[in-house]
Amino acid sequence: MTERQRFTSVWDALEDTPAEAENMKLRAALMRAITEQAAAWPGTDSEKARRLGITGPRFSNLKAGKINAFSLDALVAIAVAAGLSVGLSIGGHAA
Repeated sequence: MTERQRFTSVWDALEDTPAEAENMKLRAALMRAITEQAAAWPGTDSEKARRLGITGPRFSNLKAGKINAFSLDALVAIAVAAGLSVGLSIGGHAA
């Protein structure tokens, strides 16, 4: 019987390298925060997209969770436009 490998995140299981997994975790967290912020705003999706400085189709991709449509840099810029503060925490890995 083979032992099952356990992952702390779905991204750890899906991505080829630890660096790619960390990038996806950051992007997912930013997308979640941005969409939650925008959901609290009144107005149409077009108005929300304008407020974020992106197009309507781009906002649709954001809401749909199309993570591969956004770079980390783009999501940081959108988060700032949403009025969010973006921080970074760096820690060591367990050996």
